[in-house]
Amino acid sequence: MARELAAWALARSIGCGVIGESVYSAAPIRQATLQQKGLRLKAWFMAPTAFNPADAEWLAHRLVEGTDAVRFAHVPRAAHDAMAFLTDDGFTAHFGAMPQQVDVPAAQLLARFPGKARLGLLFHSAFCGSTLLARALAQPGVAMGLSEPVILNDIVGMRRRGAQPAAVARAADLALRLLARPFAPGEGVVVKPSNLLNPFAELLLALAPEAHALFLYAPLETFLVSVVRKGLPCRLWVRELLEGYLAAGIVAPLGITREDAFRQSDLQVAATGWLAQHRLFAALAHRIGPGRLRSATSEQLTGDPLRVITAAAAHYGLAMESAAAERIAAGPAFTRHSKSGASFTPDQRRDEYAAARALHAGEIDMILGWAMQVAEQAGIAMDAPNPLLQDA
Repeated sequence: MARELAAWALARSIGCGVIGESVYSAAPIRQATLQQKGLRLKAWFMAPTAFNPADAEWLAHRLVEGTDAVRFAHVPRAAHDAMAFLTDDGFTAHFGAMPQQVDVPAAQLLARFPGKARLGLLFHSAFCGSTLLARALAQPGVAMGLSEPVILNDIVGMRRRGAQPAAVARAADLALRLLARPFAPGEGVVVKPSNLLNPFAELLLALAPEAHALFLYAPLETFLVSVVRKGLPCRLWVRELLEGYLAAGIVAPLGITREDAFRQSDLQVAATGWLAQHRLFAALAHRIGPGRLRSATSEQLTGDPLRVITAAAAHYGLAMESAAAERIAAGPAFTRHSKSGASFTPDQRRDEYAAARALHAGEIDMILGWAMQVAEQAGIAMDAPNPLLQDA
């Protein structure tokens, strides 16, 4: 009961707002909407697979609020490697259509899965190699990595549409129980939520008190360079992200209002979101300690992948042998783009970043100076606490 009350209080602390109903903002599922869009709940291209709720290949994909159910999608383990994110777009691109799906009442699932298996959470700032790290840890016999499952986005959508805190906590608890199902005996699961979930990090960790977490982030300058490299769609995306963070109440401690954000440039908006994340995770790290939450940077991951993989596996309690870590660090995961799969070396990455940095130097330098002033006034350190890598 105490744990339920704590989760309820955490959910209550997260603000309520309106959210655009894109795939990433987790619009509610309703059968009529699916029918209008011509989607079918069962893929035509493959023979049906018998549903087994204990089988982790049946991914807990969506919350069906209208019927208080969970929608499972059959996604074999091998298919995960081909998809950057576990979204409908990823499924249709890989399978050619939506995979087989089954709805199960939430009450049945709560009774069927009373607790959680070993679970790791990989929170991130975006543009930091989180997909890469999740894949590096996803090794048969060690763990499975789940990259941005949409069922967690649905938790955000529920809250922003005004769901009661107790309902939000119940849904988040069930989602974590289902995502923690191991793919094989003895394996762990590392879940990488979308950074839409960052304001809910404390709630998720309260609901899974045995879970360990990592906050992986790009330093602010690197983050801003990534935004300008990716062009107008990314400049729009950072505004959408900040809209959610404003609704969740994690921007107000910076002394920045909605009206202020409306008058900010694109890179100011990006920096505001970055600072809000850092303040949130710094406070959380101090509360729960390094035993449960540590931090690492994108530069550490790409510059010393073996050390980061080894330390992350140990932090998550995964049984990864040193030879396996060495093989992964030297393998294609770190020589190909984590999203596109195209060849992409560290030298190429540095050259592309340097070119983008030079092209937008005036804008980036101005925002870096402004962000440092905001950080100083708000008491935010630019380096996250509880570093994963300890000095030798």
